[in-house]
Amino acid sequence: MKTNHPMTRRTLVATLVAAACAGSALALPASAAAAAKVSPAKAQGKPTVAEAERFIKDAEEKLEQLGLDAQRAEWVAENFITIDTQSITAQANEGYLTLSGETALKARRYKDLKLPEASARKLMLLQQTLMLPDAQDRGAYARLAAGMTGAYGSAKYCPAAAAGAAKPACMPLGELEKVLATSHDPNRLKEVWLGWHAQSPAYKADYAKYVELSNKGARAMGYADTGALWRSGYDMSPEAFSSEMERLWQQVKPLYDSLHTYTRFKLRQAYGASVVPASGPIPAHLLGNMWAQSWDNLYPLLKPATKDGGEDLTALLEERKTDAVAMTRYAEGFYTSLGMRALPATFWDRSLLVKPRDREVVCHASAWDLDGKDDVRVKMCITPTAEDFRVIHHELGHLYYDLAYSGQSPMFKNGANDGFHEAIGDTVALSITPAYLKQIGLTKTEPDPSQDIGPLLYTALQKVAFLPFGYMVDKWRWQVYGGQVKPADYDKAWWALKEQYQGVSRPGPMPADGFDAGAKFHVASDTPYARYFLAHVLQFQFHRALCREAGYTGPLNRCSVYGNKKAGARFQQMLAMGKSKPWPEALKAVTGEDRMDATAMLDYFAPLKAWLDAQNAELAKTDASVKP
Repeated sequence: MKTNHPMTRRTLVATLVAAACAGSALALPASAAAAAKVSPAKAQGKPTVAEAERFIKDAEEKLEQLGLDAQRAEWVAENFITIDTQSITAQANEGYLTLSGETALKARRYKDLKLPEASARKLMLLQQTLMLPDAQDRGAYARLAAGMTGAYGSAKYCPAAAAGAAKPACMPLGELEKVLATSHDPNRLKEVWLGWHAQSPAYKADYAKYVELSNKGARAMGYADTGALWRSGYDMSPEAFSSEMERLWQQVKPLYDSLHTYTRFKLRQAYGASVVPASGPIPAHLLGNMWAQSWDNLYPLLKPATKDGGEDLTALLEERKTDAVAMTRYAEGFYTSLGMRALPATFWDRSLLVKPRDREVVCHASAWDLDGKDDVRVKMCITPTAEDFRVIHHELGHLYYDLAYSGQSPMFKNGANDGFHEAIGDTVALSITPAYLKQIGLTKTEPDPSQDIGPLLYTALQKVAFLPFGYMVDKWRWQVYGGQVKPADYDKAWWALKEQYQGVSRPGPMPADGFDAGAKFHVASDTPYARYFLAHVLQFQFHRALCREAGYTGPLNRCSVYGNKKAGARFQQMLAMGKSKPWPEALKAVTGEDRMDATAMLDYFAPLKAWLDAQNAELAKTDASVKP
């Protein structure tokens, strides 16, 4: 799943019940308010353990069924896009949110009881959500959320017409992104970048109102603010989680700094010293992505002078006429080679792997669990490309996680924390090495390790470049929700963090009413983002641990655990735990470590780091004005 997508479609009941784990915030929709009894019932006497156990059991059963109904409705809506299917989905979600909001408030009655470990954990998860008891507040919250998401989705940049020329067509985000990805005209890049970022001020006032209501709902559940609620979903205090994120970032910062320095040198060569400064941040519009969150589109400008090693996987897949089912069979074969079960027969009957000819569907790759047992599916319009080959390996990671914890109770059917679910498939994708491709007969040769720099650089432009962005999005929101940043200073605080962590700058002056943070979907839709940062760290930590378990001792970027049952058993042990235990216990089950550790990423990219530092030293001789 690419990081610009809000959420993988897992079991909706787990996603919504364990709201902090999946990063969603719950409130009752206005139209459901009349049907909901949102105030906890006045119970007689003091609560008892037996009463709490009955409450939790009843809540799980009801929430699971309503959640599955909503999930199934959404599957239909994304595969048959009509006004009717969208309405049915809204109604199903509305019923679920009504019950979950009521349950969250009622759960507070039992918060001081000493319960068995599993029940205490479930009760904690039930309360990790915001709740707006007032019907007017709920209605306003729902309207603001829908309005901002809708405004983002429909936003377009409409260029002004040149004198005497016809007015150009308006450009949606997808077209603007293509310009940023392919154009090497800095003026054109700046135009489209500024054009998109000029759209979000339209809903800045709504966002400020939304923040106020969201905080009100978080405080009603006992949290300092919504940011504290989000950070409470990681089996540690909000303060400890903030420190943990900063610690992980500091571990990888030297690698990012080397990549940033090299990128500056190459961009100065491409665009000239007048466009790319010798020191300070790099202008954001030059990095090939609307948010400078990944830089892989710059690879043609940054790639090593030597020929890349390896065969062209896309060309090989096309030459063999590899269809969508065959692509998926390759991915399934990786998981079964680790000792995991074959996908259920229903997966092949019910998944959507090819774009239909008779209707429009949501083609963005996603993984679904429709019954909490074994009705797992993928919805993806697969094409025979190297990128889709990696993506289908990733998506099946979600499904094998779903299948592994299907025996857990409903509230534990989720990732150990919200970074785990995204990391599983990416861990497997790290094993898509030349050796693996040769083993399964897709390629005939395995390049010499001296040819690894190109592929490593390309991967780093995706994964290493993403890390500071993955961190600073929520760091900004924590400050907004915490009241340290007021609406008048949204842009000032956003760009202070962008410059501090990413080392990128705004291409033009900040407008008085600016709202550049809102130009990112996850801000407009209020989708937490820390999960993606964690997933980028965890996938390398998992990969290193599995390679060690498999007995591999060579360069980490060359390791593939394909076919290793011992590594697979270790992986499966962790997957089966779901969310039943605090995530450090799940992490320890697969890695032997109870802290997240970004040094695994440093190990993986060690050959690239040495190469980057050598290149930077050489390039500095030709451009002495550049300061790393």
